[in-house]
Amino acid sequence: MNIMPYLLFAFVASITPGPTNILVLTNSQHYGVKNTIPAILGGCLAASAIVLISGAGAGEVLRQYPLIRQIMSWAGMLWLSWMSWQLFIAPAANLSTSAHNRFTAHAAALLQIINPKTWMMALAVVSLFAPTGEHTLRDVALMSLWFLLISVTCLLCWAWLGKAVNRVFRTTIAMVRFQRLMALCLLISAWAGMFA
Repeated sequence: MNIMPYLLFAFVASITPGPTNILVLTNSQHYGVKNTIPAILGGCLAASAIVLISGAGAGEVLRQYPLIRQIMSWAGMLWLSWMSWQLFIAPAANLSTSAHNRFTAHAAALLQIINPKTWMMALAVVSLFAPTGEHTLRDVALMSLWFLLISVTCLLCWAWLGKAVNRVFRTTIAMVRFQRLMALCLLISAWAGMFA
């Protein structure tokens, strides 16, 4: 497995603005980085577990049926390309949303479990990046661990950003530029994973 396209994918999937990122940012704005760490860990552990579960079941099917893997790879690449376009054309995320309650570890984990985008991301990971060898489960577990480490790091960045959001994103154009950069990274990682 070529790890670099996967690591780029994990980074983009974790760092781009989304519900979890915005909730981490606003929670950090209101309650501080230290009080946001449980939510970060809850969300990241749940998302990594979804990657592992998807890979553990789907990896064997993909190994035995290469046509299914090819179809899933193309579907994953097309879905990620569509997602990158949606992110590219999206208006700036609303960073000033106030949170009345803390974003807890339980809420963050539940958000991942009920979020269909998390499951689609996990299926894209499995279809595009899961190796087809003798040690598939071990390799998927390592992918899940890499995803955990990268996602925790990225969400910590969002938490730190929450403390500095008023100084960093003074205009909506700054957020739009960031989103467009992440959209291009997502598109590159999707196509690189398809042909790696």
